[in-house]
Order: sequence, then C-alpha cells, then structure tokens
Amino acid sequence: MGRGRKMKRRDFGYLCSGSALAAGLAGVDAAPAKAADASLLQTTLTPWGAIRAGNADGSIPAWTGGYTTIPAGFQPGDPIGELFPDEQPILTIDSSNVSQHADKLSEGAVEMINRYGFSIMVYPSHRTHALPQKIIDCIAANVGRAGPVPQGYRFGFQGAFGGIPFPILDPDPLIAGPQAVYNANCQFKGFATKLPFDGWSVNSGQLSVAFHALYIQRYPYYQATSLENFNGLVYQTNVTYTGPANLVGQALVGQSFTDAALNPQMFWELLNGEGRVRRAPEIAFDTPASTTNDVANYDELYGFNGSLERYDWKYLGLKEVYIPYNNNKFITTLPQPAHLAHFIDPKITRFELHRCHVVEATLHPGERNVDARRVIYIDEDTSVVQLSDNWDAAGNLVKTYFGLLVVRPDIPATMDIGGMNHNLQTGDYASEIASWGPAKPNSYYFTTDQPSDNFDPQELAANSQY
Repeated sequence: MGRGRKMKRRDFGYLCSGSALAAGLAGVDAAPAKAADASLLQTTLTPWGAIRAGNADGSIPAWTGGYTTIPAGFQPGDPIGELFPDEQPILTIDSSNVSQHADKLSEGAVEMINRYGFSIMVYPSHRTHALPQKIIDCIAANVGRAGPVPQGYRFGFQGAFGGIPFPILDPDPLIAGPQAVYNANCQFKGFATKLPFDGWSVNSGQLSVAFHALYIQRYPYYQATSLENFNGLVYQTNVTYTGPANLVGQALVGQSFTDAALNPQMFWELLNGEGRVRRAPEIAFDTPASTTNDVANYDELYGFNGSLERYDWKYLGLKEVYIPYNNNKFITTLPQPAHLAHFIDPKITRFELHRCHVVEATLHPGERNVDARRVIYIDEDTSVVQLSDNWDAAGNLVKTYFGLLVVRPDIPATMDIGGMNHNLQTGDYASEIASWGPAKPNSYYFTTDQPSDNFDPQELAANSQY
C-alpha cells in the first residue's frame, strides 16, 4: 500500500466478538466480573484467565503448566538461551504469500511485509508462561473485587494488587477493553529487577545508539501483602545512562499508579552539567521519546504506555495471531548486525501462533493525541502487548510495534523485555531491548526488593556529579 492511502478496517475473523471471551470460548457461562467464578481459574481457565485448552487444529497447544525447567548449573543473573534449539520454522511469511496469512497478522505486519520486504518466520507454538504461587493466589483474590475508580475506567482501577486485576473480563466490550489494558499495565516483570537496557535507532538506513543504561526497578504492586497496605503505586524506576558519551551522567527516576489519570505518572531527570533534578512532565503521552531518537512517542513504547484517559477503549475479541514469542535466542545475538535498513533481521526473531485480546482505542471527545486510533494485541497468557498499530487523524496507518517475550523459568514467568517501534511513513525504526547481546552475562538480576532511596529525586540530586 502506497504512502498516504487510508487503511480500511479488515474483518479480523475474531474467535469471539464479546468480551468475556475466555470464559465463553472455554464453554463457561459468561458473567460480569463482579459475579465471575474464581474457581474457573483452576479448571477451564489458566490461573490468569486464559483458555486452558488449545485451538481446534492443535496449532496452539493446551496450557499444561508452563516452562519451569531451570538449566543445569544456572546462577542468578545468567542469561537463558534458546529453549528449543532443534526446532525449525514451519512457515515463512513474506510478500509471496502474505495474502494467504493476513487473517493471522496485524495490519502493521502486513504493511511491513508489503512495503519494506519484512518477513516472519513461524515456529511451533509453546505456552511457556508460569507464575509464582503467591501471584496466582492474588489473581484469584482480585476476581470480583477489582473495579474502576469512581470517575470511571478511563481514569484508573482499584481493589486489586499482586496480580493482573481482571483475569476474567467483563462481557461488556466497553468495560473489557480498559480491563485488558490494565492487565497489560500490571503485567508481571518480577518483584524488583536490575538490568542493562539498550536503545538503537535506524534513521534513513543509518544505525545509531539512542542510549545505553542501567535500569533498577521495583514493583510495589507485586510487593504489597494486602489492599490496606497498598498505596496504588505500580512501579518505580531508576535509569542511569551509561552511553553514548553525551548521555553519560544523566539519570531519571519515575513512578506510575493504578489511577494514572488522577495520580499522573511522574518522572524527574538529572541533566548533564546542571547539578539539579527537575520534573519531566514531557515524558508522557505523544511527546517524541528521546530514547528512540524520536521514532516513537512515549505512549507508544511497549505497544502502549501510560494513562488510558485520552481514549475510549473497546474490546474487539480474542484472535489467533502470529506474534514474537519465546525469543530467548534473540537476546544472545549481536545487536549491531541485527539492525537492517527497515527492521530487525527476521532470522533471529521467533514468531508463534497465540491467542490475543484485541482492543481498539479511539480518541475520547475533547482529547488530543497524534494517534487518533490504536489497535493493540495483548497475549492471553502473559498480558503483554505484543503488537500495536496506530493511525493518524486522516486514517493513515503510521506506526506499528512488535514486542519480545523471553522465558525465565527461574522466576518462573514469560516476560516482556521491550521491542521494536516502526514508523511506516519514514521507514525508520527503533529498538529498546533489555540485556541484549552475548557480551552481557550475569546481567539480569531479579531481587525481592531494591532500596527505596534509589527512586528518591532528592537522593538523585544529592548523588549527582557534575
């Protein structure tokens, strides 16, 4: 499709057009979340509300407990490489056959294939996700008690902690839509972590470093032990830039809440040479993200990022889609040669067929954003946004995103490590990926907590050097 032409909405062929989909597709009577039966999470549904059964032709297997085998000799922080080394692609999708498989692709993926020669290598599907029992127990307890803040779902949720808040979605698509997105916002990434993160961009075919950084994060949402001692804080982050040279010495700290519209996510940054820390309100919504060399906006990172307030969210159904999955091999490759002119080398990216919750966002009356419409694909097992397509006000498809998942049997979990944002108008793209590269052994540390001082703006200022 040529530039500037409007993208028409396709008939996606969803498995279910209602939104208590998982329950309905599993042969369970659909019911509002407040009346949902948490015992379903032990029978027809997984502990996080996905359909336990596989699909009709077996190309998506049943969930049987996930991948929990820890490699022999494993030490905390070790990378965990390819889990299925003997498997070969069962299908390659490119411009010669994309029309035959478009029903299982996002519109952005089809556009990447047709316009830039992208291809997708599909492997056998494995449902590797597992979770610690503590989190499984919290997810079950959230059923029926989680709900919107008094101002409505656009402004936040309450009544949940320790696991995704809405494992059984409401049958009303206008309620299930924001519920699914809040599940994604509260996806499990560990209780606290310390890891390197790297950003690269390819602009006009030229590769450059956007940033190298050390990320320290803690997740109070997962550390809370009761609703009474949970203050609504989902995560806290500390980012210390280690490269390139012009960023060395810069840092930021930030935090986000379950009611991000009422308690906006806040960031403070330390800039080179200033010796002081200031609020950074620009790190939000459709401000171009410096960490992508302006290829993506802040609310496009990770497929969708931040408050839901500017959009109305509608659940479109559960759909079988080819998405990046089980990409442990990916992060053991070299970043520099992997960045081709318009996309990451398809040979190192593993795609599998999985079911995704599909949610459409359209601008709420009176709100503004350069992305007038979005469609995001949320993996039914991990609650991670794996694909995202964005349209401008003229109806042009302008951005697309591919997320990456890796398996960590030591946690256990299959979790988000970042992904790739593509600008379909310019052909430029950016990657933000954790612990990528064989030169980074012992780099991904999962801990029970991190010192609170790491996330204090005053401490950031006190410890600055300039």
